[in-house]
Amino acid sequence: MKSSSLLLALALGMAALASPVRAADTTAPALPGQSLYHLQAGFTDQDGHALQWHDLRGRPQLVSMLYTNCHLMCPLIVENAKGVQKQLTPAQREKLGIAMLSLDPARDTPAVMADMAGRHRVGDGWRFLQPDADDVPALANVLDVRYRFREDGSINHTSALVLLDADGRILARSEVSSAVPDPAFIDDVRKALAGG
Repeated sequence: MKSSSLLLALALGMAALASPVRAADTTAPALPGQSLYHLQAGFTDQDGHALQWHDLRGRPQLVSMLYTNCHLMCPLIVENAKGVQKQLTPAQREKLGIAMLSLDPARDTPAVMADMAGRHRVGDGWRFLQPDADDVPALANVLDVRYRFREDGSINHTSALVLLDADGRILARSEVSSAVPDPAFIDDVRKALAGG
């Protein structure tokens, strides 16, 4: 009995000593001051998984805000981002995340966002995200997306792609006016991927 109690105490003591070391090893470095990921915002992705804004940290991201009921600019935003992605090598595509954030989370459920992703035949690395409704104004603010709801249910909004570095700092921005991406913006994306 004494030997089993001694073994249990020894095992618990070793576990207690090992735990703080493991926790310290997995702690991410602090976010830089200019990181947009300081904003506390929650999402549900097109597959129904919950995540936080800062969960996008770790690789450069192309980010935009749109809504699925849009029939003009929002499809162009998606096609423009696909155009950027097509200009990259397979290795570069692996390093880039693409996140489309809804301006209309009441209607843009995960299933509706998944439908939009399917209609546009987007590739790997894309996330269509339904923000918590209370987080939309703050997300729009940090991404410099102006928007307003119209009486007919449509939304007037800024149509832009924003390039974030792996820590959530804004590196570049491209105003979207067609499905054809801006060559200078593609260069900015390539530079970000070369640095990360």
